Amino acid sequence: MGSASLMIRQLYSLLMWAAQPFLRRKLRRRGLAEPGYLDAIEERFGHYTLPAETASELVWVHAVSLGETRTAGILLAALRTRWPGVRILLTHGTATGRAEGAGLLRAGDVQVWQPWDSQAAVARFFTHFKPRLGLLLETEVWPNTVAGAQARGVPLVLVNARLSDKSLQQALRMARLSRPAYAALAAVYAQSDNDAERLRKLGARVEGVFGNLKFDAAPDAAQQDLGRRWRQAGGRPVLMLASSREGEEDDFLNQVTALALSTRAQAAPEKGATGEPSPATADFRILIVPRHPQRFDEVQALVEKHGLSVSRRSSWADAPVAADVWLGDSLGEMALYYAMSDVALLGGSFAPLGGQNLIEAAACGCPVIMGPHTFNFAEVAELAEAAGAARRVQDMAEAVRAARAMLIRPAAQQAAATAGRQFSAQHRGAAANTVRALEELLKD
Repeated sequence: MGSASLMIRQLYSLLMWAAQPFLRRKLRRRGLAEPGYLDAIEERFGHYTLPAETASELVWVHAVSLGETRTAGILLAALRTRWPGVRILLTHGTATGRAEGAGLLRAGDVQVWQPWDSQAAVARFFTHFKPRLGLLLETEVWPNTVAGAQARGVPLVLVNARLSDKSLQQALRMARLSRPAYAALAAVYAQSDNDAERLRKLGARVEGVFGNLKFDAAPDAAQQDLGRRWRQAGGRPVLMLASSREGEEDDFLNQVTALALSTRAQAAPEKGATGEPSPATADFRILIVPRHPQRFDEVQALVEKHGLSVSRRSSWADAPVAADVWLGDSLGEMALYYAMSDVALLGGSFAPLGGQNLIEAAACGCPVIMGPHTFNFAEVAELAEAAGAARRVQDMAEAVRAARAMLIRPAAQQAAATAGRQFSAQHRGAAANTVRALEELLKD
């Protein structure tokens, strides 16, 4: 590392050290809404209660949030099949990721928080656990963490790696900090050729382009069966706003209401449709599944502010309870929600947030309509659109109109659903490719 890069990292390290009181304050504040953030806070600063002698020589897998943790589950299953005795050190940055990760643990595994990227916390992490190998999911490259691993001879591999053009430009603006970190990785296994090209521009050693691990996930069969039964019993097709973000629900409800008014006026022009229409008067049902669980109550209040009734998944027993809007307020049930929906609008894509991953929707046979902002999953979005599993529109108004057009044409919906399943099946294999590439690093 050059002297200029070293000075930049020293400055970065000073800032990360100085930011620790603010991190503690942020954790306490987030813990008011999500108590999981209050658990084992000292782990984030490299202080552990587990005896070091029982926690060394593990394979470290870092999955920062919920989506990465579910992807980690796919990789862990493949690792355990190839190396049944492997012991895992699983780390996370978010409460939802940690809660999901608890279900992936086996005897001998360890789960802690990701260490804050200060030199001291990283040093304590590596001194305590002494992992034999680190596998970082998708985007998690932290300068001090990578430097700490390199200094101790711990190979770090970025698996299922992705890098948007926006993230590349941000990293290039801090090249003296980012380039040494990417160059110090033992290997990078990219999702796509475009990801690989961008990662190489940061000095990463890309040793394989294996596709996306999420294609290897099999959606929960029991959830899909239940979702299909609920959809068939509902009498009307279902439109879902999937993994919605702040601002999108309000836009969605406004557009659905406007469409209901227009449809109603066209159906009975001689009566001069008057009064405020409800989405309940439309010819489809509505399901909203917010991306973040801490927003469930907020979204319910928003729906009620529109004058609509809400039925939450958590209150259902044998079937959905009738209401203007169904609210998916559970975690780990996206297969259920996709299976009970005829079309899904992709949350995060109607505001400049980068979208969400649409692979599970495709695997469940749920056609997707996405907005203009899918830069976090650009390659998958383009492939899905080319395969006929997804359609891109310019805004929420066009999305709602396009969804209704598909909902009233069952043949078009079925064609897109079939295309989605085929698209999902054609892109499997990343887990097997990744495990084969790790053979040398995981030799006993």
